[in-house]
Amino acid sequence: MRLRTILAQVLTVALATLALLVAPAGGAAAAGQAAAGVIRGGDLLYSSGGSRCPVSFNAANSTRFYGIMPGHCASVGSRWFADPGLTIHVGVTEVSVFPGNDYALIRYTNPDYSYPSVVAAGSQSIRIDRAAHPAVGQRVCQAGRSTGLRCGVVQSVNNTINFPEGVVNGVFRSTLCAEPGDMGGGPAFSGNTALGFGIGGSGNCSSGGTTFHQPVAPVLAAHGLRVGY
Repeated sequence: MRLRTILAQVLTVALATLALLVAPAGGAAAAGQAAAGVIRGGDLLYSSGGSRCPVSFNAANSTRFYGIMPGHCASVGSRWFADPGLTIHVGVTEVSVFPGNDYALIRYTNPDYSYPSVVAAGSQSIRIDRAAHPAVGQRVCQAGRSTGLRCGVVQSVNNTINFPEGVVNGVFRSTLCAEPGDMGGGPAFSGNTALGFGIGGSGNCSSGGTTFHQPVAPVLAAHGLRVGY
């Protein structure tokens, strides 16, 4: 019964998060734009299909740079821009996995931009040196568009949550809260270590909240990518 209750709650949360992620690009605030010439984790990208989604983390292999974001936000082949006017093309979706997992890889194509291994957290740029699997009790922080930088702890790992399209496995749960205006995909990290990114949540920052995160270490391992370059 407890599991059924949790899954029902998460389904409602996931639907709300989806609505945020696919909001029309025309409604984006200027504050969500990437800095000129640089795209960091936490910066918004805008798709030609009308979606706006944050980059969770930047990653690289030996020849290319990629941005990681939730899979249900990006379909393979979708084109991404650094500005809401869709004038600065920066990449294309090369991989999208959802359900099962929930991540996408945006291959960056604009040589005039840089893609550092950092996360934008308000006025700070936090260097990401490595990625790791989360552990119960571990401190975790996340940068939200509305809430700014907030920290909590990992509550559980290897959870399964329900979306209308199917289940997403292996996610971790934290005490991090969110408010309207915060977007799914926000990078979650511990110090300089990437842990994952938000794909759903419940509650608020007044009464307390919960966020579910897609772990990032398995994504990097599956595609031969690294952070901390």
